[in-house]
Amino acid sequence: MKHISLEIDGVVLITPKVYCDERGYFFESFNQECFNKLIGSNEIFNQDNHSYSKKGVLRGMHLQKDPHAQGKLVRVIRGEIFDVALDLRPLSKTFKKYISVTLSEKNQKQLWIPPGFAHGFIALSDSEVIYKATNFYNKASEVSINPFDESLGIKWPIKNKVHLSEKDRNGINIERLF
Repeated sequence: MKHISLEIDGVVLITPKVYCDERGYFFESFNQECFNKLIGSNEIFNQDNHSYSKKGVLRGMHLQKDPHAQGKLVRVIRGEIFDVALDLRPLSKTFKKYISVTLSEKNQKQLWIPPGFAHGFIALSDSEVIYKATNFYNKASEVSINPFDESLGIKWPIKNKVHLSEKDRNGINIERLF
């Protein structure tokens, strides 16, 4: 596996080694020992999630607050997404900054998002996303942040015909979180 540490400390883009031949391809999508070496800590995953989104669906920005904060390892198994991680660690040098990457079934990249980040994505095509989480979902710890809060400055690639859940339409602006 190759990895690139991105501009925000702790966020890592992972590219697996893919073996291709006339039959198709094979790759190891997750190996606990290799993953922990790549990120430099001993994370354990407790939950796997799988979502299907039609083109233009925006999911997020979602955060699980302490003590139920979640790290997430995100990948796309069908389609393509614009994925966003927003640093909400109050003591971080990059507090309230975001990083975005395109994940797809073609590039097979994965994004590691540490605990303390809000996460969201928009489907650039009909897409299936799977992600591992380091903690169990806890409704009482959930926060939905307005993905269009202008103070965040997120440059979503699709602006028209975006589909949001009611929860995400009613997401709070970031200043209400702190």
